[in-house]
Amino acid sequence: MGNSEKMSFNILFITQDDPFYVPCFFEEFFRIFPNLKEIKALVIQSAMGKKSTRTLVKQMYAFYGLVDFFRMGLRYVQVKTTNRLSKFYQKSEWYDLRRLSKVNGIEILYQNDIHQPEFLDKLRRKDLDLIISVAAPTIFKQELIDIPRLGCINIHHAPLPRYRGMMPNFWQLYHGEKTVGITIHKINPKIDEGEIILQRQVLINPSESLDALIKRTKRLGAHYMLEAIEMIRNGRVQYKENRPGEGSYFSFPKREDVRKFRGMGYRLL
Repeated sequence: MGNSEKMSFNILFITQDDPFYVPCFFEEFFRIFPNLKEIKALVIQSAMGKKSTRTLVKQMYAFYGLVDFFRMGLRYVQVKTTNRLSKFYQKSEWYDLRRLSKVNGIEILYQNDIHQPEFLDKLRRKDLDLIISVAAPTIFKQELIDIPRLGCINIHHAPLPRYRGMMPNFWQLYHGEKTVGITIHKINPKIDEGEIILQRQVLINPSESLDALIKRTKRLGAHYMLEAIEMIRNGRVQYKENRPGEGSYFSFPKREDVRKFRGMGYRLL
């Protein structure tokens, strides 16, 4: 086996079609990753998984309230409009996930049911070393986890095992934390319970909105993900046990949670 074959490392990402925050991670990751040819594909699932558009809109309205929901709607229109303009004016800050992948020469696969047998067979043919979840809205089953040579990993924006579940940055602000965590961990068939590969703490800026915090930690997370990949590639990981019984789990915030969040002086946008 030649040296170039020994050094090859095939990666696949699974994420969701989020126009606001996920592109922050990938824009930064594509910028700093030394060999984009190692990324064999980016699998994009529908935002928030299997929820219908109506259900998703209702959930976002309940979370943001009238004014911020309207502001997010304007952002959505701006993203779609400016992304069309990016075909003529090459500015990366205009790219959505599709355009960002295209300009970096990365294959896109649209697949909501990532456990469909035909799709699993397609992944097996890619000879993958690692599958990486970035805000993937689906719990991975064992058959998928077993496909890559070195398993699957996930990035979670909290200090696991604390703040497992949804919207971890919101809940860390809600509970008055001075820092937010970023954890990269192995994936098992449960939620945020795999062994920890690395964990970092990020200071919260006192005047920072939730929106700004999420964007900033997504970009920082890209750097920590690169660090984790190199640790795995070189066999230098010292796994840390992730004990869910010693942590906490949170679901999507309810309207009263957001009301209290604002009452504490925090802003969503």
